[in-house]
Amino acid sequence: MRYIVIMAGGLGSRFWPSSTEQRPKQFLDILGIGKTLLQMTYDRSLAIVPREQIIVITNKVYIDLVAEQLPELPLENILGEPSRNNTGPCIAYAALHLLSRKGASSFAVLASDHVMLKENEFVISINKAFDYAENHNAILTLSIKPSRPDTGYGYIEVADHDLHEVKKVLSFKEKPDLDKAKEYLQAGTFSWNSGIFIWSIDTLLKAFKNYSPNILKTLSRNLEKFGTKEEESYLEEVYPLTENISIDYALLEKADNVYTLTADLGWSDLGTWNSLHDFLEKDENLNVVQSASQYLVDVQNSIIKVDGNKKVVIKGLENFIVIDEKDALLIYPKSDEQEIKGVVSMLSNQEKR
Repeated sequence: MRYIVIMAGGLGSRFWPSSTEQRPKQFLDILGIGKTLLQMTYDRSLAIVPREQIIVITNKVYIDLVAEQLPELPLENILGEPSRNNTGPCIAYAALHLLSRKGASSFAVLASDHVMLKENEFVISINKAFDYAENHNAILTLSIKPSRPDTGYGYIEVADHDLHEVKKVLSFKEKPDLDKAKEYLQAGTFSWNSGIFIWSIDTLLKAFKNYSPNILKTLSRNLEKFGTKEEESYLEEVYPLTENISIDYALLEKADNVYTLTADLGWSDLGTWNSLHDFLEKDENLNVVQSASQYLVDVQNSIIKVDGNKKVVIKGLENFIVIDEKDALLIYPKSDEQEIKGVVSMLSNQEKR
């Protein structure tokens, strides 16, 4: 039986001040379409499996938010992490939990904040990946056909690209500089690492045993606790003891059975304000404006978001991010947006003093 696991515990700090620790970006209608990113991901998953086979893993403080936004999802399918230990322990927990569910055999891992313009292609690709993972000893990742030399994504190298075939991964590349990204695009054998994974439970647990045994050992001290009323209290005890590590470093960059299916999905991970600016429709001056009333003069290539009925007047601004929320105002150069996460951390430290 196939499952979808949606990871929804991130802070989304690069989308500050709209995204906050109390209500991160996956719980926001960031596109202005009447649905949050989590709700869009859930709806997308329903085209693959029924709701009973969808699991949402989030930080325990967001369990009520998930239940509020996905009222039709069974409450027992919302799992809470007691600490933020990155995607490695999160996915190991998902596997051990599903091991306790009768008939569960494989699952796909989706992030809660991705956007797919080509929904049908996404469903076709995920089902094809499931078919392969269920019949091979394969750790499978869905990669994205690159449309530009983007420096914000990691890259996956294969021998050759065929959008209809699963390929063995030759190497993973960290986020490149622009010249290297152009080189990757020209080579035609590199794709974007989407962070979408598909595998059988058996294959995944074997990989953890071989490459990150401490995570598995820590979580599986009492396997009989999973799928019972004692699972939550047991997790409170053992989960914080696991290593803080991503699934990429824990498994993918170590294993020799990693494969990828490259797809053209109209995908974006919406990781930053720049990525949202690229994704949304722009005016004649390449601005993305979300405001009830504005007067803009000599404003170009910027994103401006002001909630409510506040009047906005701006003159002489180019390549900027302007986000006005109830309790915070951000005015920042688009070219320096990678600094925003650090700024949020600094502000948080100041508040704690």
